[in-house]
Amino acid sequence: MSTLFLADEAQTLAAGACLARVWGRRGGVFFLLGELGAGKTTLVRGVLRAYGHAGAVKSPTYSLLESYRIGGFRLHHLDLYRLNDPEELAYLGFRDLLDGDALLLIEWPQRGEEALPVANLQMELEQRANGRVLRLSPAGADVARVAAALASCLRAHRHDGGEGMPLDYLANVTKKTQSGKG
Repeated sequence: MSTLFLADEAQTLAAGACLARVWGRRGGVFFLLGELGAGKTTLVRGVLRAYGHAGAVKSPTYSLLESYRIGGFRLHHLDLYRLNDPEELAYLGFRDLLDGDALLLIEWPQRGEEALPVANLQMELEQRANGRVLRLSPAGADVARVAAALASCLRAHRHDGGEGMPLDYLANVTKKTQSGKG
């Protein structure tokens, strides 16, 4: 597991943008975990902006699915929070979304576990008093390579707030998380 600290919304958007750059325009499935308000849709907004989407990015909490076509690239943002039964995914046409060239970003995947494919990457956002912690977990992808590329990209995209991306804090967050103190 790799852990990154994101101090604010700008860094969460930057993390999404970096994720898009690292992953490229290829298909896949990403799981987004975290409590309500943890920043999952903000991360997705960063991904979409990096791919070139200029329109509004709204949470699919009520619609369950928002689909985007950016050039020839397709991205589907799902929020399964209101799903009562994994079988409801069939009514959404979920299997049709699994076309190999589409990227699926799925919030609350635990609500549809039995019906979902294995994720390429699992990301968990946790709100802290001073920002957010983003944990990347292996789920079929080379998470170490993705995490290292993401950290490198974030270092290169520091925001102008003077504090930048406190990736030197990464070691502290990782140690605390591993020891159960974080």
